[in-house]
Amino acid sequence: MATSKFDVLIIGGGNAGIGAATRARAAGLSVAMVEGRDMGGTCPNRGCTPKKVLVAAAHALHEIEQAKVHRITVGEPHLDWAAMIDREKDLIKDVPASLTRAMEKRGIGIVRGDAVFTGPHAARVDGRMLEAKTIVIATGSKPRPLPIPGAEHMITSDDVLSERTPPASIVFVGGGVIALEFSHVYARAGAKVTILEVLPRLLPAVDTDAVARLQAESERLGIRIETGIKVVRVEKTPDALRVFFERDGKTFTVDADRVVNGAGRVANVDTLDLAAANVAHDNNRIALDAHLRSTSNPAVYVCGDAVPTSPQLSPIATYEGEIVGRNIVDGPRHTPDYASVPTAVYTVPALSSVGLTEQAARDQSRKVKVRVNDMLSWFSARTYAETVAWSKIIVDETDDSIVGAHFVGHSGEELVNIFGLAIAHKLTATQIRDKIYAYPTFTSDIKNLL
Repeated sequence: MATSKFDVLIIGGGNAGIGAATRARAAGLSVAMVEGRDMGGTCPNRGCTPKKVLVAAAHALHEIEQAKVHRITVGEPHLDWAAMIDREKDLIKDVPASLTRAMEKRGIGIVRGDAVFTGPHAARVDGRMLEAKTIVIATGSKPRPLPIPGAEHMITSDDVLSERTPPASIVFVGGGVIALEFSHVYARAGAKVTILEVLPRLLPAVDTDAVARLQAESERLGIRIETGIKVVRVEKTPDALRVFFERDGKTFTVDADRVVNGAGRVANVDTLDLAAANVAHDNNRIALDAHLRSTSNPAVYVCGDAVPTSPQLSPIATYEGEIVGRNIVDGPRHTPDYASVPTAVYTVPALSSVGLTEQAARDQSRKVKVRVNDMLSWFSARTYAETVAWSKIIVDETDDSIVGAHFVGHSGEELVNIFGLAIAHKLTATQIRDKIYAYPTFTSDIKNLL
């Protein structure tokens, strides 16, 4: 069997893989990229981009709901779900081909199929042998399997983005980002929505007060949220799917047309045969050094959702891919810094964060001042009839640096980038407060947030 040899082999054609491949190829290295599904990976094909089409529809429904505040009379809106899905598919239909052309134009070879390691520097793809000095695992993630009876009756976010008939009722098993974002879409489309979360609260990594605001707004929409429970099983009845869950020793049930696995995602590495590559891992969590390199095989790097310690977010995948590409070219000298990376949960309104939560700041024994603002009475919030407008800004008192910023509503998904920029470039709270902003805008309210 003939073997093809390269300087770099990228396993995965998503944002992380593209970031690493582009850096390596620009330095003149020979690069091959393995992709068994759609070029671009989850984000543009089955995640961020198509999801935002649904979120945009939910925003429009929210604006229609608030029309009366602006003295506009409108009729009852109707969302043509099938047509919305068609719009979503039309938006992304050219993504794989476009990215394939872009990679080939750069001289990056595309190998179609699924890779399996055959050695520390080698992999097999559907009978073809590939060898490389450096191999990058950029395989992304997949829905976390739920080991409960009846799990086969559940659908995933992939299915949600393809189903042309909306359910009248839906249950999310798991209260993570995916569950919350889709819940706001379904609720505004008129579905009865239930979220079942095993942990004591939603989104445990996010600021407690911010999550409480988002949960209150979710419940205002009619979303039922049950936390601190254990899902026991899912059964198919003649008329619906029935979810059994327990709390404090008592069993409860909820019926729905659809049950969605909303328990998050795990690294998609279980079929790679990591042992064959001498890549140390614990239950598919690959052991990495500070340079995103395997601790047991220095020829292997990991980036994107396959990294077990960083948030599974598209911008982070691209960032880590570029870090890995630079380390391949320059040697292992570059390390990622996530302190200034902003994140958003695209509910309506969104929850946005950057930096430390208040609890994390206090756990580090920082001397901080915390400014919390309920902005519903502010002119800016009243002008746009916001249903929730809240912020928490955390500042280190010793040097006036921004430690963390958290928003629910008030265009926080845009404002959070200003605070991320401040953290990255060490701008002080005073400096961003005293900046002149266009007025009246939500951004101009930064002066009053600090």
